[in-house]
Amino acid sequence: MEIKHPAQQTGASLQDFGYHQELERTLSVKDLVVYGLIFMVPIAPMGIYGSVVSVSQGMVALTYAIGMVAMFFTALSYGQLSQAFPIAGSVYTYAKLGINKTIGFLSGWMIILDYIFVPALLYIIAANSLRALIPAVPTWIWLLAFIAINTIINIRGIEFTAIANRIFLAGELIVLAFFIVLGVYGLAHGVGDGFTFRPFYDPRYFNLNFVMTATSVAVLSFLGFDGISTLAEETTGGNRAVGKGIMWALMLVGVLFIVQTYLAALIVPNWRSFTDLNTAFYVVAGRVGGPFLANLTTIATILSWGFANALAAQAAISRILFGMARDRNLPGALAKVHPKFKTPYVSTLLVAGISLVVGLAFMNDSGTLSQIVNCGALTAFLVIHVAVVNHFFIRQHSRDYWHHLLVPIIGFAIILFVMINLSSLAKLIGGAWLVLGLAYYGVLRLTQRKTEMNL
Repeated sequence: MEIKHPAQQTGASLQDFGYHQELERTLSVKDLVVYGLIFMVPIAPMGIYGSVVSVSQGMVALTYAIGMVAMFFTALSYGQLSQAFPIAGSVYTYAKLGINKTIGFLSGWMIILDYIFVPALLYIIAANSLRALIPAVPTWIWLLAFIAINTIINIRGIEFTAIANRIFLAGELIVLAFFIVLGVYGLAHGVGDGFTFRPFYDPRYFNLNFVMTATSVAVLSFLGFDGISTLAEETTGGNRAVGKGIMWALMLVGVLFIVQTYLAALIVPNWRSFTDLNTAFYVVAGRVGGPFLANLTTIATILSWGFANALAAQAAISRILFGMARDRNLPGALAKVHPKFKTPYVSTLLVAGISLVVGLAFMNDSGTLSQIVNCGALTAFLVIHVAVVNHFFIRQHSRDYWHHLLVPIIGFAIILFVMINLSSLAKLIGGAWLVLGLAYYGVLRLTQRKTEMNL
């Protein structure tokens, strides 16, 4: 009688892979969707609108539409692997079980490069923005406040985090609704050039190279949907819950991105008129809602970065560290679970500490820090597609050619293109981090017998 690998069984459980249920299962698909929306931030384009609309020659809605399609293929691959491997750890777990332990470790190592610095980057942006609004308060105080509040919420429990996520999401959607309603009203009463198709296609400026370059920027707004997979051991609803959450979150946030950037491009059709690209969206909001809407969108962006997005990012990386530490690939203390709140509290505190140190170090250089966070996630996405082909198509001889061959191939090609368009600095830092990971893994192999080098 053939003994199947747990992932070949229908409804494989956590125990099938040799793990015990330690984290508390309280999250529904709805909670996962909310978490994903918070991580990607429904109003994210407000903060980078100026740069995207400039690079895309005004066709900003097209760039977000292409970005959503690009991430769609990666989301499908995540969904397939989340059903096969219902374990916390995201790309680390999927690559480890879908390819081998070495690639799993290195994939987890690369995603750490992204996630470990994302909270710090978000805190810096929010703290600096608040300093501009309230100069009397030093930036480091805002930084410390953001970190302390988010850490307490995350340690208190994933259910408590989910409640906070709903509150933040509701606030963001209310602000976005204000902008959409006032934007449509303004366009219908003479603001801009009225309703046209130019934000999707403008024959005067259309250039595929410009659009694809802008898409490589816009795609980064979608990074975070993969964070849903880190909550696999805290979800209810079976192995399909994570995949459903990922797809719903991606599609919903994609539509919201497209709608708000489409309206913004119509309200101020002359994208060359912006004197400061960093505040371009707030200028747009002011055209249809006056100082009230301009200030409201500014404050909402600050809070979404400093609290909502950072809260989700901190929760995600703490669970990746938890998963790797449980497998003895990181110090064992990071796998400790709080006896009362059932959360990986040591990992959460470590992320808070790193965010504080990195935040203080890069307080006036967020540009360099943003270059660091991009390379890790995209590298991990490449591995996800390889894991789908290797596990399903090669190992299991799947004949589902769409999900297990064509989707990962298309997704791999898209992500590779985006990576090619990253800056040289991002590639250099990513390569150095990978080399450091290889050296660290070599040390693990020499000091821990259970760590295997499966190449």
